[in-house]
Amino acid sequence: MQQIDLSYAIRPRRSGSRQIRNPLMQILQAVREHGSISAASRALDLSYRHVWGELKHWEQALGHPLVQGERGQRAQLSEFGDKLLWAERQAQARLAPQIEALHAELERAFALAFDDRTHVLSLQASHDDALALLRTHAAGTAQLHLDIQFTGSVDAIRALNQGRCVMAGFHTLEHPPHGSLAQRTYQPLLKPGQHKLIGFARRTQGLLVAPGNPLNLRSLADAARRRARYVNRAIGTGTRLLLDELLAEARLDATALAGYGRCETSHAAVAHAVASGQADAGLGLESAAHAEGLDFVPLVRERYHLACLKSALDQPAMQALVAVLRSASWQHLLGTLPGYEAADSGEVQSLRALLPWWTFAREKKAHHGP
Repeated sequence: MQQIDLSYAIRPRRSGSRQIRNPLMQILQAVREHGSISAASRALDLSYRHVWGELKHWEQALGHPLVQGERGQRAQLSEFGDKLLWAERQAQARLAPQIEALHAELERAFALAFDDRTHVLSLQASHDDALALLRTHAAGTAQLHLDIQFTGSVDAIRALNQGRCVMAGFHTLEHPPHGSLAQRTYQPLLKPGQHKLIGFARRTQGLLVAPGNPLNLRSLADAARRRARYVNRAIGTGTRLLLDELLAEARLDATALAGYGRCETSHAAVAHAVASGQADAGLGLESAAHAEGLDFVPLVRERYHLACLKSALDQPAMQALVAVLRSASWQHLLGTLPGYEAADSGEVQSLRALLPWWTFAREKKAHHGP
């Protein structure tokens, strides 16, 4: 069984059949139609040496002769060459509707790249329901396409610093204290003067529990004391970091939670685990609890930050995003999401304004007497 790889070319629109083209099949068809390798080369606007070399390469790779004929006689395809060309034509005919749809979808996607009114912004971010909502809203109102990859908060900021995205989304307590785990985690990755924060949202995190809260859980201490089956988030996510901070604040060890080692990939996955009876509780968003019909026990308010390099602020896509975030339509839409509200939405702020972890002693100029 041979492996089939697909590729495509970008060129000005022209008439003709819309097939998935393969250079070998084009050579074989030309040899069949013109009766010689030299005539096939001229028809394809290729050199004789190139066509001959391709045929010999593929004969060796496929283990079968492709063209036969004595010198000075009409060249013709071998039985294998005929079957190969027949199989390709059969597949093209059967897949014609799907191939046409693939062509159309690729053309629609690439049309955005040639539209000066359209912007694309790459974003890696901690999982957040409001970001998914923003993606749909921005595409529909501002022709701004957010290319979002949900990942852990730490990985998102690292991706920003390594140039793998233009913006990173992460979250912290609304007033993150000095010496906290969040400070020790995020501060080494962020540099005042180099990074900026764009206001996005304030949101509530808490315990997602079954309807009616049958275990009467009001805190992590309750979950530990009652041995509630807990479902966690993965290491490197902002919610996992938040949990560890809350446990330290409550003077609880991680082993106090039954299920601390069980991880899910998103707030929605945590909510589903609770809704399906696989777990009794997990830390997550109010919007995720609402979507699964769960009860929600609020624990903390936090801010979701959008971080970028200062040098990126003047990019057209970034300006388009700031405009969307500042719009009344977006801020109203955000307010309809359970547990969310706008917080300086679209405002560009320094790290120290929202994360008071950096202190810089001002150097005093020495005064010398006359």
